[in-house]
Amino acid sequence: MTRAQFEDRLFGTLRWVVIAFLALITLVPFYYMAVLSLKPIDSLLADPGSMWVSAKELTTATYRDVLKPTEDGGQGFLKLMLNSALVSLGTVALTLAAAVPGSYAVSRLRFFGSRQVSAMFLAVYLFPATLLAVPLFVMFARMGLSGSLVGLAIVYVAQTVPVSIYMLKNYLVTIPASIEEAAALDGCSRLQTLRRVVLPLAAPSLMATGLYVFMIAWNEFLFALLFLAADPESWTVSLGLAQLSNGIEVSKTVLMAGSVILTIPVVLLFFAAERLLTEGLTSGADKS
Repeated sequence: MTRAQFEDRLFGTLRWVVIAFLALITLVPFYYMAVLSLKPIDSLLADPGSMWVSAKELTTATYRDVLKPTEDGGQGFLKLMLNSALVSLGTVALTLAAAVPGSYAVSRLRFFGSRQVSAMFLAVYLFPATLLAVPLFVMFARMGLSGSLVGLAIVYVAQTVPVSIYMLKNYLVTIPASIEEAAALDGCSRLQTLRRVVLPLAAPSLMATGLYVFMIAWNEFLFALLFLAADPESWTVSLGLAQLSNGIEVSKTVLMAGSVILTIPVVLLFFAAERLLTEGLTSGADKS
């Protein structure tokens, strides 16, 4: 066996070992969480370390309890998920509406200090979120938006626009300028070129950025607690899950069911976006 063959076999084996290890530490906690959510509480107390639930013990009562409205004795997670979806989708739409022209300007237009402006977008994340929490709360309270989902979405947009501009800018600079020059020769204005040429080519990056923004808004807790704590009807799902974890009368099986419900939408969206990423790349190539 030559040295090259030995290295190929060694690194080929190590690759699968690393993949198996990463899959193990990623999937096992989620699997255990799902198992606990399907167990009755007495079975959990009898054997908390069991990684399996039998068909006789399998129950979905915990999910019914979590999704049932609070008026009927449930946890009202269906309403909380709707609030989170509205905030997250609104944040994605507003963020992309601001980040697309901003990233295009930074990547294509030449102006004094353009490189410094691009670096400043990342510098925003050098400041901890707690540093901005009190000033934003005071400002939005004076504007009458401290207890609304609209105000929370605007706060998220202020957090996500800088990194979204940076992500999109890094993708837009890879699109050849000759494509835009050809569109300009065909009579397209700058706005038409952005809409008809650049955005179809940037569809994969738009999908990835939108997914990233959605996950931030869906899982965020600090600002949701600060802005919505006084109005339980406007709570997001992260606040509802925190309430379950702090509740003494709430069983751990119900808490795990709430955790699964919080996680599944993001996982499903990721798999859907993975397909859309490929489709967006193909459609962009066709339109070029």
